[in-house]
Amino acid sequence: MADPERVEAIAVRGDRILHAGSLADCRAVAGRRHQERDLGGRTLIPGFVDAHIHPLMFGQTTSWTDVGPQRASSIDALIELLAGRAAELEPRAPLWAYGYDQRQLAERRHPTAADLDRAAPGRAVYVMHSSGHGAVVSSAALDLAGINATTPDVPGGEIGRDSNGMPDGRLMDAAWDLALGSGGVKIGRHGPNIHVPDSQDALLGHLQTAQDAILRSGITTVFDAQVTRRELETYLRLRETGRLAMRVHLMVISSLLDDVLELGLVAPLGDEWLRFAAIKLYADGTLIGRTAYFPDGYPGEPDEHGLLYHDPAEYKNLLGRAHAAGLQTGTHALSAAAIGLVLDAIEEAASAAPRPDARHRIEHCALPTDEQIARMAKLGVIPIAQSQHMRSYGDGALSAAGQEVGERYHPLGLFARAGIRFALSSDAPVAPPAPLVAIQAAAERRTVLGTTLGGAVLRVDALRALQAYTIDAARAGHVDGYVGSLEPSKLADFAILDQDPTQAAAEAIGSIVVKETWAAGEQVA
Repeated sequence: MADPERVEAIAVRGDRILHAGSLADCRAVAGRRHQERDLGGRTLIPGFVDAHIHPLMFGQTTSWTDVGPQRASSIDALIELLAGRAAELEPRAPLWAYGYDQRQLAERRHPTAADLDRAAPGRAVYVMHSSGHGAVVSSAALDLAGINATTPDVPGGEIGRDSNGMPDGRLMDAAWDLALGSGGVKIGRHGPNIHVPDSQDALLGHLQTAQDAILRSGITTVFDAQVTRRELETYLRLRETGRLAMRVHLMVISSLLDDVLELGLVAPLGDEWLRFAAIKLYADGTLIGRTAYFPDGYPGEPDEHGLLYHDPAEYKNLLGRAHAAGLQTGTHALSAAAIGLVLDAIEEAASAAPRPDARHRIEHCALPTDEQIARMAKLGVIPIAQSQHMRSYGDGALSAAGQEVGERYHPLGLFARAGIRFALSSDAPVAPPAPLVAIQAAAERRTVLGTTLGGAVLRVDALRALQAYTIDAARAGHVDGYVGSLEPSKLADFAILDQDPTQAAAEAIGSIVVKETWAAGEQVA
């Protein structure tokens, strides 16, 4: 991922790369007393950098009941899975599940509280949407949260209601805050609340589970894209036990911006293992959950507009304060309307307080227009894309946004042609941490149902996608000085693959196996 593109060998001492070049030169640099390893035809690459992931949520959801499309193709099948799990629980224990997608259920609708009541009468049941942007809960869970017909709508969120105005169990985006009880972290209208309470020991176990899976996939550096006290405390505990083996960069949720500024955290703080990096903001919701912002309505649902978390003035104030303080920001924005709001705010903030190389980010940046892509290039804004979303949810994007707009879902080729060094990421648990699957998806733009999204101009080749998951992802987080490529003085973080992804057929890239993962010169998976 540097110049030259390929080398014969690398030399490592301690946690650093000494040299990358010919075998003879590496032997000379390493000196007489060195150990040597022949990879036997395997391919060594920099450790993957996942620019947008939610490790603790990922680990926690692995302990819940899986009701994703592969296990629950209908509401009846979902109810059967929940009923089976309920039978295993103590009578008063809540039931947690994850992964439903209403568009992939036979009924083409969200489950309701009444549906969940059939599965586990009288039990608090929480079934999180596959996007993480809300959930459906049972009647008992609504009662526990005090949500009823008189509960007002939530700014930046949606309480689903039936034709009589009664809550139907659906709590999307900021409304999800209401269901998490006094033990949960509250973030208000600053994003979907993924901070589900659990014991400290359980959270530590969830994070260890997530780290193990992340490292097995060849990822050595992550950017946690929604950090509160819950995440920071758990990372610190994992580090104190000596088990933190991936590099973690913390994007603190904007509900804590006042605290960050009050503490004077106006620059990255930490070290190469655990570091405060940026502020995470939200503009709109989720496309697959129909809460991404379409002011003129969704093509097939003209009365459905989605939502904005903040009105434009409030959002500009948040981003402007972070920018003026010297902080990097990353804003979740999917629709063109939401992306435009973010670009307006960045342009205004940069004009008021010029800062070279701020590298503000747009997380997901799923449906930008050509004009917005040109603005991103001019402003130095970095899109943080998820090509796996194309694979899993591309058909839903076509359904939600219409054919012409939906085909442009995550237009990586257009970013590349505009000279933008975009990053790839997983957004786990929304998609598994699987960089090679993501690279295949970027090269193919083919959905799980076999649909090809748009023409060749929207695709990138495997090398460009690999750069987006290594050096360009590192650059997106201002850490390209020490990770993302195999160059002298950089950290010895790398993955060993059984094949070269740039030489494989596109349809085979996702099947390439990560044989080993190394961080700081030590094998960690």
